[in-house]
Amino acid sequence: MGAQSYAAPIPARALRRTSPEGASHDAFAANAQPLSDAQLAALAVAALIDEAQLTPKPALVDRRGSGAHRDLDLAKMMRSAHALEPTFAALARVARGRAPSATLRAELAQIGRAGEIAMMQATGGSNAHRGAIWILGLLVAAAAMGATHASICRTAAQIACFPDRFAAPVSESNGERVRQRYRVGGARREAQDGFPHVVDVGLPALRRARAAGLPEDAARLDTLLAIMASLDDTCLLHRAGLAGLDAGRQGALRVLACGGSATTQGRAALETLERELMALNASPGGSADLLAATLFIDTLIQRNASGNPSGSAAPWNI
Repeated sequence: MGAQSYAAPIPARALRRTSPEGASHDAFAANAQPLSDAQLAALAVAALIDEAQLTPKPALVDRRGSGAHRDLDLAKMMRSAHALEPTFAALARVARGRAPSATLRAELAQIGRAGEIAMMQATGGSNAHRGAIWILGLLVAAAAMGATHASICRTAAQIACFPDRFAAPVSESNGERVRQRYRVGGARREAQDGFPHVVDVGLPALRRARAAGLPEDAARLDTLLAIMASLDDTCLLHRAGLAGLDAGRQGALRVLACGGSATTQGRAALETLERELMALNASPGGSADLLAATLFIDTLIQRNASGNPSGSAAPWNI
């Protein structure tokens, strides 16, 4: 596979909105089969597990080890994912059939905070999936609300735009301190914008890689790298500042420019990227969370396509 050219990183708000979220989905929605609370929760957990097990990820927990995380390993990531299944089911149950509102936002937040406690208990106090609870929790809730598979991200954005009335002061979180210091959007802005790094980066990258005939693991790795190359990853910023963000972005772009993780040159560039991030004690955790979100939405797309009598997933041809 030859080298490909990739655009420079772009702000989330500047990402194009002409992919699945902006298309007409009447026929698509008509063929979609609603999933139960338990099914949605199981798919969210599966997405977290698939992300955690994907190997080799740069400086992230995977089958090889803990990456740049001294307090996490694959076993803890797995325990955390499974411990969150009741949380995702509860989010789906509370959101089922409702419309976005401040009241719903507050109820979902309370369930999410309970999920954080369950995560901490499962990991012995390590933060394995706090960002993923927010991201996947919104997507699970939006799916349960009756959004078509193609409009879940837009519905999740509507929920995210309401304030959390019972939240602790936002300045207390690492993510908020990073947002303020570096003037980046973070996970909250990503959600409020309709998850552009899922819709406009992750899903198209995954589809391109599969269309090129890449093995599934390589397709998912290249999707992670595409997200890294564009995202203002607050995990990188928190752990290593602008040097960490630049190393992650530029290193991801180099791997992709070499033809991706499935090529000899691309794998060498990926190893270099990991060494650079490890030296900075930096880890692209925000990008990993958005990869999990991409895999979750991708599973919904594939489930719908398999149940579509025409066999067509045209609204998602991006």
